[in-house]
Amino acid sequence: MRTITPICSLLLLILPALSHAQANPAPAPAELPRTAAPAGAMVYFISPTNGAKVTSPVTVRFGLRGMGVAPAGVTNPNTGHHHLLIDTDLPPDNLPIPNDEKHRHFGAGQTEAELMLTPGQHTLQLVLGDANHIPHQPPVRSEKITITVQYAC
Repeated sequence: MRTITPICSLLLLILPALSHAQANPAPAPAELPRTAAPAGAMVYFISPTNGAKVTSPVTVRFGLRGMGVAPAGVTNPNTGHHHLLIDTDLPPDNLPIPNDEKHRHFGAGQTEAELMLTPGQHTLQLVLGDANHIPHQPPVRSEKITITVQYAC
């Protein structure tokens, strides 16, 4: 009985603080501003096509309709630059697109790239980013395609 009384007293002190924390959760971080994309804008692969069998290096050509290409940092209306996602899922639409081996940035306004890919199946997807590498609102992104890289003879 002597042990229970101090434990109950401690719980009576802690429980109100816990219920206050649950009633007032921390505010969500402010969303970054998003750049508007015009209706009907689309990004797509000119090559390779879905299901293509290719050898490495793979030349990937990007297509864009309803918008223009501008380097990163340029804030002209209805423009953006390409980001190529390799073997990964889409990042959050409200954050800058990561820059790593799975998320390639083409911030100089490039519309094609040569990729060294290992033999096997790979997925590719394009996302247009604004001057700050954040996807537009609504997002302008391609369908995810799958290619097979074969050994060169």
